[in-house]
Amino acid sequence: MNITIVFLSYKFIYSQPNIKLLKMTKAEIVNKISSNLGLEKNEVLATIENFMDEVKNSLSEGENVYLRGFGSFIVKKRAEKTGRNILKNTTIKIPAHSIPAFKPAKVFVEDVKNNN
Repeated sequence: MNITIVFLSYKFIYSQPNIKLLKMTKAEIVNKISSNLGLEKNEVLATIENFMDEVKNSLSEGENVYLRGFGSFIVKKRAEKTGRNILKNTTIKIPAHSIPAFKPAKVFVEDVKNNN
């Protein structure tokens, strides 16, 4: 697969082999935990769903969630800013808002660095 990147007047062409994107779905996580712990898949799924609901509820209430050795689910505050609508060529005001974010723990980051 050839990828072409153009920066102003410079053109760089490089070839990159097909890279398989590794990903794990919720179903795969449920299967893995279920087989590791010997629990029913529906119990594991209910636990994971409940965990995600609790994290979402905490973040929506402005509370951060800290999991030592794993990372933190935090609420980031974005300041009000001015943006542009390029179709209408007008400026728009984007109000201040909060967004959810994940910050991995240092141990987590080091484990990923050392295993890749």
